[in-house]
Amino acid sequence: MGTRLSDSRQYAHLWGTPELEKILDERARLASWITILVALARAQARLGIIPQDAAAAIGSGLDAETLDLDLVAEQTRLTSHSTLGLIRALQQQLPTSAREYVYYGTTVQDLTDTWFVLVMRDVGEIVWRDLRAVEDTLLDHAEQHRDTVMLGRTHGQPGAPITFGYKAACWADELRRHLQRLAQARPRLLVGQLGGAVGTLGFFGTDGPALRREFCAELGLGEPDISWLTTRDRIAEFGTLLAMVATTLARFGNEVYELSRPEIGELREPLDPNAVGSITMPHKHNPEASEHLDTLARLARANAAVLVEGMAGAHERDGRAWKAEWIALPEICELAAVALRTALHLARGLRVDAEVMRASVARMHAQVSSERLLAGLAAREGKHRAQQLLQDLTADDEGGDLAARIVSSGLATAAEIDTWVGAPATGAAAQMVDRLVAASRAARAGEPRQWCP
Repeated sequence: MGTRLSDSRQYAHLWGTPELEKILDERARLASWITILVALARAQARLGIIPQDAAAAIGSGLDAETLDLDLVAEQTRLTSHSTLGLIRALQQQLPTSAREYVYYGTTVQDLTDTWFVLVMRDVGEIVWRDLRAVEDTLLDHAEQHRDTVMLGRTHGQPGAPITFGYKAACWADELRRHLQRLAQARPRLLVGQLGGAVGTLGFFGTDGPALRREFCAELGLGEPDISWLTTRDRIAEFGTLLAMVATTLARFGNEVYELSRPEIGELREPLDPNAVGSITMPHKHNPEASEHLDTLARLARANAAVLVEGMAGAHERDGRAWKAEWIALPEICELAAVALRTALHLARGLRVDAEVMRASVARMHAQVSSERLLAGLAAREGKHRAQQLLQDLTADDEGGDLAARIVSSGLATAAEIDTWVGAPATGAAAQMVDRLVAASRAARAGEPRQWCP
């Protein structure tokens, strides 16, 4: 209906993707629901629960594209039931002989939960593909800038030298764990739901377990050991994982946001000649993509909290829990997909100014060498005494050359200082980059390119 800003033609690109629209818009949802109902009818016919000809009519007659959505909406409002309007519209597409067998003996939650599993399967494929693409690009940055020295910062202040390759490898390392989580979660998440009124499959009597097995197999889903009507951890796990992915991407975006400040100027977003940073300050080139990654992650975390809240449902069915998921899960899927698309564009076009990075380290070399100075003095004075001595030398907070102060205080000679801090020391950064890149490349080579191969 276009009442939400995120659904408008003007802004929809910021909150969703065409791929997700094909999964989640109304016609796509109804097509998935029909797929589920057709699978149920086929499974029921194989077990003799409904006539074979009824199942055949359901398989050939139901069509989401020609479904009367006005009738669905009208009857849903009239009956105050979530799917009775849909059932009545579906019956109109069937011959009289098959109408009593569509949606036979199943419940709203069987339909919507199984749809959610299909959504998770489809969205998971997209997330897996794009996560691997972002990881691959960040690994390229790690290799290319293995030895590009830059300032490491702690608490927002210059700390000690690192390399940009080390920073990029840290981002990639976190994405690799998300891929591991996705792979491990797949068999837990992709199981169908067919439980009936309270989960016992009572409508189908002794045929219930066999029907559920056939139904899940028809859809290519795993079979749960027990119904999960109020057991919402699967939905919460998937949503939380997507929120974690979005938040890792936000951390990447926040780094670019901060380091692209002109007074720092070490990173810059891809250049778009059509982009306008400000209509009142023409000089500005705003880090829109970086900024948006943080916005998307905030909303993703908020929706993930709704999904986790659903785990506290009551008794054998609780509409308060799973109906809230109808809003939260599609939303978080959209947000994660946009975050991945945005991060991939940012990573592929990221402009790294290695000269500015080196100049920043050179400019602050005297201040950011304190870790190496401490190590040098510690060998002579003991670590804790050396730390206190250096603390005393910097107690006035006036900055200046700490090495010169050490020499003037008689704690070390200039020659010793040169030995300790003659060149920017990045520790084991390069070795860790090599190890991380090699491990990640090996993992990528050994894993499928698709989430559901």
